[in-house]
Amino acid sequence: MKKNNFALIGAGGFVAPRHLRAIRDNDQNLAAIFDPNDSVGIIDSYFPDASFFTEYERFDRHCEKLRRKGEEDRIHYVSICSPNYLHDAHIRFALRADANAICEKPLVLNPWNADALKSLEKETGRKVSTILQLRHHPSIMALKEKIDADKSGKKHDIELTYITPRGKWYHYSWKGDMYKSGGIATNIGVHFFDMLSWIFGEPEKNTLHYYREDKAAGLIELKKANVKWFLSIDKSDLNKGDKTFRSITMDGEEIEFSEGFTDLHTISYREILEGRGYTIDDALPSIKAVYEIRSAVPVGLKGEYHPFLKKIKI
Repeated sequence: MKKNNFALIGAGGFVAPRHLRAIRDNDQNLAAIFDPNDSVGIIDSYFPDASFFTEYERFDRHCEKLRRKGEEDRIHYVSICSPNYLHDAHIRFALRADANAICEKPLVLNPWNADALKSLEKETGRKVSTILQLRHHPSIMALKEKIDADKSGKKHDIELTYITPRGKWYHYSWKGDMYKSGGIATNIGVHFFDMLSWIFGEPEKNTLHYYREDKAAGLIELKKANVKWFLSIDKSDLNKGDKTFRSITMDGEEIEFSEGFTDLHTISYREILEGRGYTIDDALPSIKAVYEIRSAVPVGLKGEYHPFLKKIKI
């Protein structure tokens, strides 16, 4: 596999170590890193010699300097782990810097942002790849093969429950701001919605049943399944003693995929580097789904919104 030069935007967040590891384990070179915060000691465990910048303008200038040096030195890929609302801007930076972009979920917040990026791909001749790592999970891949082979036309009943508590900090960070993160369905649920639409077909109808800033529920009707979903970052929704809870059932039976998450980003990078990465079009169904959920929430939401249910029960 060819050794490429990478730049990374956003090294201090939760997901950045998975990208750092994926770059290292695929024997690639990380040449430059940008993060406005300097609490990024994690870099020492992976690429201590990478140039680091806390000012975007100096990072931009450095990448341009490398580009002018020629093919051996230029940045070939930009990995993007920045806050969700900045993804499309940082993808545009990568493409205009003559590099391919590898972006964390969600690729963009709004479907029309994706259309603009597709046009820029054509203009620059560079590619945008997105991390949809659950599609590489062995259990999920096996389930897709099973559903694809079933020609009966049966529509399955899916129940998705994901409870992953967050502290008070969450609501004061960009993740707690719907305009920056896209809200709980985007920030917590987009990978699951992508996985389910990949297996059971694109969404045909999307109904929001319940929404608060820390939990939401609804029904997504896919081509081959009806998906009842509940997402929460409220620890009071957990049973006593549990730290997190994740469950997906199909027709009343649990889909087991509790293990096997360790190397999924590394696999995703390998596929991208070998020309088999997931594209903007691959990400669009889940982007549209979470956009519809977000659009159903009143602007300036305070407290809770649940026109269909007075009380939700798990």
